[in-house]
Parts: sequence; structure tokens; C-alpha cells
Amino acid sequence: MIPQLTADGLAVRLPVAHRTARVLDELALAYAQGPEDVGRLLALHAAHVVRLDHAVVSEDMAEYERNIRAAQADASREALLAEAPSADGLDPLLGPDDAITLAGRITRFAARIRLAPDRSTRP
Repeated sequence: MIPQLTADGLAVRLPVAHRTARVLDELALAYAQGPEDVGRLLALHAAHVVRLDHAVVSEDMAEYERNIRAAQADASREALLAEAPSADGLDPLLGPDDAITLAGRITRFAARIRLAPDRSTRP
């Protein structure tokens, strides 16, 4: 994972698209091999996501209900990701040295953004 400045120089990007592309490809292949099973998983996950979204924005929803809906969405997401073996690589695990190196790179980019001459449009 190599941090980059965005094209406008307003933020630091941690690119993950190359990893998500593999997962989407594998999910598409799984769907082609078993459209009924994967289709049901996708529909179930969509229903869980809609219910979770409703719970998040609802002002009178009990916290335990939000937690239940979040757990349901997590479970259906994990079931879908199980269809894509490369999903294990989506969350990079960094050892101490790699974490320090990444933090240093991000800090240098952030300092460059902060020290830019015209900060009027910067976050």
C-alpha cells in the first residue's frame, strides 16, 4: 500500500482498487458457476444493508436493534466474501516496521498539503 496525493493535492489516497478488483472478479466467477446460490446471498445481503441503513438513520431505533442489523449485514457480507478467496488480502496486516513506514509517508504528504501556499480550499 503506497499512499499518494490526490490529483488536486487536497488529500492523501490509500489505493485499494487493485485488491477490490480481484474480489469482484472472483465474485463474478462464483456467480457464473452458481448463480442461484450467489444470487440468493447477494439478495440477502442487499436486504440486510437496507435494514441497516434504515436503522442508522432512524431516530427512534433502539441501539440493540442497530447492533443486530449490523451483525446481520456483517454475516451476509462475510458469506459473500467467502466466495472470493482473495478477500483475505483486502485488509492489509502491517508489522511494526511497515506501519511506521506507512505512517511516515502519510505524514509527509499531509505536511505537504498543510504547507501548500493556498490553503483556502483545503480541508
